[in-house]
Parts: sequence; structure tokens; C-alpha cells
Amino acid sequence: MKREIPVDKNKHYEINIQGLGHSGEGVGKIDNFTVFVDGAVPGDEIETRIIKIKNSYAIGKLIKILKASPDRIEPLSPTADRCGGCQLQHIDYQKQLEYKTQLVRDNIERIGKIKDVVIHPTIGMEHPWRYRNKAQFPIGMEDGKAVLGFYAKRSHRIIPNHTCLIQHPVNDQIVPMMKEFIDQYHISVYDEEKHTGLLKHLVTRVGFTTGEIMVILVINGEEMPHSQELIARLTKEIPNIASIYININKARTNVVLGKESKLLYGKKHITDDIGDIQFEISPLSFFQVNPIQTKVLYEKALEYANLKGQETVMDAYCGIGTISLFLAQRAKKVIGVEIVKEAIEDGKRNAQINHIENVEFHAGQAEKLIPELYAQGKKADVVVVDPPRKGCDQKLLDTIIQMKPQRMVYVSCNPSTLARDLNYLEQSGFKTVEIQPVDMFPHTMHVETVALMSRKDN
Repeated sequence: MKREIPVDKNKHYEINIQGLGHSGEGVGKIDNFTVFVDGAVPGDEIETRIIKIKNSYAIGKLIKILKASPDRIEPLSPTADRCGGCQLQHIDYQKQLEYKTQLVRDNIERIGKIKDVVIHPTIGMEHPWRYRNKAQFPIGMEDGKAVLGFYAKRSHRIIPNHTCLIQHPVNDQIVPMMKEFIDQYHISVYDEEKHTGLLKHLVTRVGFTTGEIMVILVINGEEMPHSQELIARLTKEIPNIASIYININKARTNVVLGKESKLLYGKKHITDDIGDIQFEISPLSFFQVNPIQTKVLYEKALEYANLKGQETVMDAYCGIGTISLFLAQRAKKVIGVEIVKEAIEDGKRNAQINHIENVEFHAGQAEKLIPELYAQGKKADVVVVDPPRKGCDQKLLDTIIQMKPQRMVYVSCNPSTLARDLNYLEQSGFKTVEIQPVDMFPHTMHVETVALMSRKDN
């Protein structure tokens, strides 16, 4: 028998918010029927208007806060309620950390079916602002003037924002300068619907320890008009600019960067340090966006690997070798595998820069290349994986199971696929020992997690 839905569209209801959804929205119930309300905080008593109804839940719009939660705070950013970049600025930071710990726990228990594992409290930042070393600003037009900022929640409408408080402060200078340049020289701006116009995105990368800045202009074309004027302006006003690129992306896609980049000015790479290791970063390099917490994350991964100096380690999805080089300081040998060829070249160069000789890098899909390496007789005492949001491919997990490493360290940016993969490994001879969430992305719902697994027969 189909259950009767106790709410009507466009009607107003009073509701107590009891939890947070996966996108940071408040969750409450009306006659045991779930309602999601963007901008609501657990502990709030609110008035909401129902704007969408599904079979098992409804979505409400926050109309009025009748009684504010003790965990509700005033966001520092004036655009926090409209911008899609931050979901949690209106929640006390310590509470944000508690919610993230609970998010990991819920996924591990519900999806992973793992209940007897230690899940530590999320490690937060002392100063959770201005932490991002990479910014991607979409560019649009409004009333004949250039607009740079971030997309509104669940849309491609640009919210102008020249002072994003989670981005590096140098963007406060670069963004208005770029806007002024576009307007002065009448540079055409990309139109998503018509697939016309030139400028798509402004991307910046910053080396936190070196201060070096890279500016990347993503264009729907081959050349950037008035590029010399732009170079002169940027380098005069911002002395630490080390590289200026155009990136060619003519595809109709949500992917920001295309595969081809042309250097207009300066060095091919900027550099940054994590701990004692220096890294060269190119336009397409994957490099964790929060260097302060990256050090915390990698030190935890190194601790979990528990290397004594005689181990061979395999590092799947190794990127530009960030974790590989950390591990190589204590391992006998590290084998890094990554699908992006340019990242592998970066990894090899980063090994040379740091005079690390006990690491080798291979370009290819981890789920194909690691089984091939294993078939050739290459085995690992410790396996480290740091996959994309979709998690590990089953073929890779099956190879790890056959390889029988003593320990496995799983670094994850998605608690649900982490839980799924841990469950699969638990059924095949592994035991989850402990899990440590790390807050790489304060004021958002994202959380990075490191899990330690060991073989049950160890």
C-alpha cells in the first residue's frame, strides 16, 4: 500500500532540524516524512515552504528561523548563502568537524557493514581560512561587463566574488585585474549555450611555501588577444607571478582544463613543499588543494604504512608522486602508478629534484597495469591507494587480494566508495584496523579519510 505524503507543494510548515544531508542541507521530519532544507542547521526550529516532493522525501526552502541552533553562526563571506563553493560557513567550525566524523561513521557502518573499527575524530585546521592553493573562476557577462566568481548552488549562474575567503589572498588582486582587462580590451567571453566566445575560466595556482603564482587562462580558441598587455599588467602589479599560460579547451564540457597548455610567460612549473619534499607543479598536475592539511594527511598515511626500511610499496593513483615520495623516505622501494602521463613525468622529475632514487613510476590505468606488474612477479608488502571519487576498480582490488600485502592504506575523498571498497576487502582476508578523517576542505561537506587495513592472518 502506497504511503500518503503528509506535505503539499508551496505550503508552509514548522519543522525541527535534526541532522545534515550529504550536500550540507538541514534534515528534519514532518509526520516521519523526511524534508531537506538548504541553509538549515541541526538544532534550528524553522518555517519552510515545500518546493519539491518525491516519493520518499521533500525539499523545502528556508523561509524563517523561528529559533536558531546554538551551532549557527554568521558566515564571514557575504555570498556564502548563494555561492556553491561553501556549504557550511553558517555552522560553528568544531561542529563541522563533528558532522564530518559522523558522515564517515555512517557510511562505514551503513555501506561498509563495519561496526568494530576505531574512527578517530576529524583532524581540523587551526585557521580554517584562505587554505586553497588552486582557484577556478568561471567567466561570464552581465549587462555588457565581465563577471568572475563562482557558480551558484546547483547551477551555472555566476555569483561575482572577488574575495573568496577559502582561496589564497592573491586572488583578491588577480580577479578584479582580469575583469578590468576583459572590459578594457573587449575580450569575448564564452557562452555555454551557444558555444561561442573565447574566455572560459581563470585558473590560479599558488605555491604556499615559495609564494610562486601560476595564472592559466582557459580559452575556446588558439590565441589570447592582447596577451602582452595582460602579462605586463599582471607582472607589474603582482611580483610573485612565475608562470602565465593559456589552456586550450574547445570542448563542450564541464571539465575546466583542456589537455593542451601554452606557456606565455615565465617558467613551465611553479614549486611548493610538503614537509621536506619539493614538488614542481604544472597546469595539469594533480596536487592537493590544501597544502597544510596535505602534510597532516600524508604523515598519517606514512604512519599507517609502518615502514621499517625493507618493504616494497605499491602506490596506485599516485598523481605527481606526492605520497610515493613521502613513502620512499622509509621504504626499500616504491612503485607508483598513474593514468595521466604528464603526472608521471612530473613524478619522475620530482624524484630527481629531491634526489630520491628508490621510486619508479609507470603510466597506465591502475586496474590494468598493477595486475600486469603482479603477473611479471612484482609484489608489494604494503599497498597504498588514493583513487578518484568513484573509488577503486574491482579488478585492482582483486589483484591486491591475490598479492596479500601485510598492510593496505586507503586514502579516500569519498566516504561512500571507501566504505564499499573496505567491505569488499573485508570479505577477502583483510581487516579494517582504524580510520582517520582529515578536514582538507573546511566549510564544505567534503572530507578526506585515511583507512588502515591489515591481513587477518598477520
